[in-house]
Amino acid sequence: MMNDMTQPELMHGHHGPARGITRWIYTTNHKDIGTLYLWFSFAMFLIGGCMALVIRSELFQPGLQLVQPEFFNQMTTMHGLIMVFGAVMPAFVGLANWMIPLMVGAPDMALPRMNNLSFWILPFAFAMLLSTLLMEGGGPNFGWTFYAPLSTTYAPPSVTFFIFSVHMMGISSIMGAINVIATILNMRAPGMTMMKMPLFVWTWLITAFLLIAVMPVLAGVITMMLMDIHFGTSFFDAGGGGDPVLFQHLFWFFGHPEVYIMILPAFGIISHIVPTFSRKRLFGYASMVYATASIALLSFVVWAHHMFTVGLPLAGELFFMYSTMLIAVPTGVKVFNWISTMFRGAISFETPMLFAIGFIVLFTIGGFSGLMLAISPADFQYHDTYFVVAHFHYVLVPGAVFSIIAGAYYWLPKWTGHMYDERLGQWHFWLSMVGVNLTFFPMHFIGLAGMPRRIPDYALQFADFNMIASIGGFLFGFSQLLFLYIVIKCVKGGQKAEDKPWEGAEGLEWQVASPAPYHTFAQPPRID
Repeated sequence: MMNDMTQPELMHGHHGPARGITRWIYTTNHKDIGTLYLWFSFAMFLIGGCMALVIRSELFQPGLQLVQPEFFNQMTTMHGLIMVFGAVMPAFVGLANWMIPLMVGAPDMALPRMNNLSFWILPFAFAMLLSTLLMEGGGPNFGWTFYAPLSTTYAPPSVTFFIFSVHMMGISSIMGAINVIATILNMRAPGMTMMKMPLFVWTWLITAFLLIAVMPVLAGVITMMLMDIHFGTSFFDAGGGGDPVLFQHLFWFFGHPEVYIMILPAFGIISHIVPTFSRKRLFGYASMVYATASIALLSFVVWAHHMFTVGLPLAGELFFMYSTMLIAVPTGVKVFNWISTMFRGAISFETPMLFAIGFIVLFTIGGFSGLMLAISPADFQYHDTYFVVAHFHYVLVPGAVFSIIAGAYYWLPKWTGHMYDERLGQWHFWLSMVGVNLTFFPMHFIGLAGMPRRIPDYALQFADFNMIASIGGFLFGFSQLLFLYIVIKCVKGGQKAEDKPWEGAEGLEWQVASPAPYHTFAQPPRID
């Protein structure tokens, strides 16, 4: 439609953003909405991080130190929920909103008003979730996986508000995913075939289909919880003929693809940064696309590897063990492709590249501990210990979070028109790198030694490693305030960024001015 408008029509009423707060409330511009998502996710990241620091403060020494066990359980539950649904997912949606139209040469997202609504649902959902902490009986205290019957029979009254807030998050995710699919399939620039799309666009297209497939499963399982709590059904109550293990099957049928929803866009970001700073084309583009698609397909058939200890039949254990090991193959393909891209490249180590290399190294460690957990008989030992906590934090913190930070540094010059402070960026990387490893590496050892998850107190033999982990947690947490300072400093001013600030960068987003104009690609570019 934009192409049919004459230039004067385009200028009339479309020359730039509104002024003041109404700009952000009513905006349908993909860049504004992307910015809203990114700031929201960073606020949630800090709130979830504060909860993590409560957990680490309590575990600094054996014995009950600071908080009651009940409140400790609320912190572990809320930390997980806020980091997964409030920090990581909205950050990726924010990056998608900002970058996908720029990368495919579209003037905006396909469904701009729905885009606005999908964001504004989130602050209300999380306000409701956080408000449960102030209610009688406290907030959710049953772990972020909210297993029944803990979350149905023994939960505090605030569980109903928790269920409603999760419904709202799910609606927001589905709307965002529909928008991403509609934009990518219908609004690509002429000449941009599917196999010419940037990898970030590919990973998000596949992620969006995953979201649409699994979010209704989550909605179903929390609705069944609601029925069990208020309407006398017994889906998960063995006393009424239900089955608590049914809850786990349904939850993980959502939960395992959800893990890949939080990492596939990260693969896309890293696949842009590594070639740029290696000054080489990405090695094996097509194999990366196929690997991403196979990871997504396989993610639907591995869910019960979270449930090896519930008494699965032997055939089920073997099936889920082998299929889980199989998913390591396409993931390994990606790691080898990134390493091959760097091999004999003219590498420079700017902050985005440092975070990308940190991602590759530490994500691989997380992947290997995942393979250990995939082996069913061994998993009986690891299950519900700190080894599992170490594994998934290695995948999600140096995995998802590092890639989001890397993407932020990489695209900040395009967003703001200014270069960030490179020296401070390097400080941020090294503090984060040391903090992450100090926090999560010792957890492998205390987990193998038998320390269970989600406990506020522990035996004396775990004290030293827990103290190291707590110190690392505070180092990592407070170093993120340096990131906040770097971003604000970059937004306010600094060295002017060129249209293409990185020498090896390729793609349509580097062909628009820095900062990116409020309206881009009124005339779609042609791809040769």
